[in-house]
Amino acid sequence: MRINDSHSRKTDNLVKVVFRLQESDFHSHATESLWARPNGGNRFRLENIPFYAYGVSYHDVVSTVIEEALPFFQGVLERGGHSTYRIFLPEAISEEKFEEYWNGLGSLGCTYERGTDYLIAVDVPPEVDIYTAYEALERGVNAGVWDFEEGHCGHPLK
Repeated sequence: MRINDSHSRKTDNLVKVVFRLQESDFHSHATESLWARPNGGNRFRLENIPFYAYGVSYHDVVSTVIEEALPFFQGVLERGGHSTYRIFLPEAISEEKFEEYWNGLGSLGCTYERGTDYLIAVDVPPEVDIYTAYEALERGVNAGVWDFEEGHCGHPLK
């Protein structure tokens, strides 16, 4: 399964929190908006995996400030314990090859959301050993299936 049921969401009662982005080599977006559940006042719990924003992950609770009638990210209030990675697929990789290497992460309990044909946001839940997940990500790199980067590590490191 690509996207864990916990990432499937009804959009009722959810709002989009806007994140300002730094210029990047892999995107030209000025902002990214993430689904979030109101958590009282200007607090929101993130309900999807960031594709471009750094330093936040699924289920983090963030504070916002209203600008132009929209909630803009201000800071992280509570960590959800998840980590975020981004997989970059080369054009030549087949879906079958991707799935073959994804199975190593999926069997651990990791999930993903696909942004484009070549950009995948990966969630590593708190109960997954981050070192094992990282090794699975590196296997994909070593096999030429993907490159990856860390968006945020929310796991405690040894």
